[in-house]
Amino acid sequence: MENSNQTEWRIIGETVPGASHIRAGTPNQDSILLVRESSRGLPIVVSIADGHGSAKCFRSDFGSQFAVKKAAQIVGEFLDERRGHFDLAEIENKGKDYLPKEFVKKWRKTVEYHLKNNPFTEDEFKKLEEKSGVGARKLIEENPLLAYGTTSLTVAMEEDFVLYLQLGDGDILNVSAAGEVTKPLPEDARLLANETTSMCLPKAENDFRFSVQKISVEQSHALILLSTDGYLNSFSSEAGFFQAGTDILNMLAADGGHDAVNVNLKAWLEEATQMGSGDDSTVGIIYSPDRLKKSESDAKSEKTSETQTPETTTTTETPPSPETSQAIAALTNSETVTPENMEDVTVTITIKKDKNKVSAKPAAALAQKDADTQQPNSASEKTIDKKSK
Repeated sequence: MENSNQTEWRIIGETVPGASHIRAGTPNQDSILLVRESSRGLPIVVSIADGHGSAKCFRSDFGSQFAVKKAAQIVGEFLDERRGHFDLAEIENKGKDYLPKEFVKKWRKTVEYHLKNNPFTEDEFKKLEEKSGVGARKLIEENPLLAYGTTSLTVAMEEDFVLYLQLGDGDILNVSAAGEVTKPLPEDARLLANETTSMCLPKAENDFRFSVQKISVEQSHALILLSTDGYLNSFSSEAGFFQAGTDILNMLAADGGHDAVNVNLKAWLEEATQMGSGDDSTVGIIYSPDRLKKSESDAKSEKTSETQTPETTTTTETPPSPETSQAIAALTNSETVTPENMEDVTVTITIKKDKNKVSAKPAAALAQKDADTQQPNSASEKTIDKKSK
């Protein structure tokens, strides 16, 4: 029986194909999966993945689908084994080693099973050689996992703590009830330009970032946002991306906020990719209506206190900037998935920027990265050029 005093948490999520990939006829290589135990109970697991757009990663749409499913499954099982007797120190000590190793092992097994039943075709190799030369085929034959390359970001919410697990680029933001934005995981200095760590690399389990944060009255978040880099790169600066997190929180705090964000998220993301990165964009949101209401109540209390002072100041609320409005877009009509039907869920996928990308100059001056100056990487290296031809 659920504890009626538990904080309520809700989830929203969406993924859209990149504008440049729609023009090129490439599939969405991003994936997202939202899992919760009951309609509003805990735990909640949100996982997103970003398949690489390199020609060598021509099955990364499948790779990202497998990643979100296996991440949610492994993390869910890990939490179930500790149900009722959570020890945060034990979870952190065991989780940082066990989860990456088990996740990578299960993902590779799934990829191998898929490849056994769906061998690479001559048509796939022909297209690969046309784009990347005959040497690219040799790389795939030496490491078939390369064709399925993907990143992975997963957040699991329990009553007393939040678990974060990330491999590769993309971002996770924590937003407090007051609108403060922080990152729960350290930066990875290797993630420069188009370089990223990946599930397809030989020692992927060593490249994960992991953290467990305790939830308490003194230290808690009102909202957690997960994003693939296609969304982040639609902003001209990281500050603009952070502001989007605060703006989404404020929108959710308004009357009818959940429905408004859920209905409009997809359109927001579509506008962001059209005017920004051109890349596939995915966002997952976990938030607490209770904490939002508390924040709103505190704000009203402060406002009342101000009006009781001899000198009062009238302020006008400023709407979100054009950049923020464009980039908040695209988290809608997401379907809640339970562990029972998780394996059968169809997840949308996404690709990366490439030479076919037509640069759009939006009013918000959204940032872009040049994917054409990078050279192909061997799969034996510590990072992979996810967008190289």
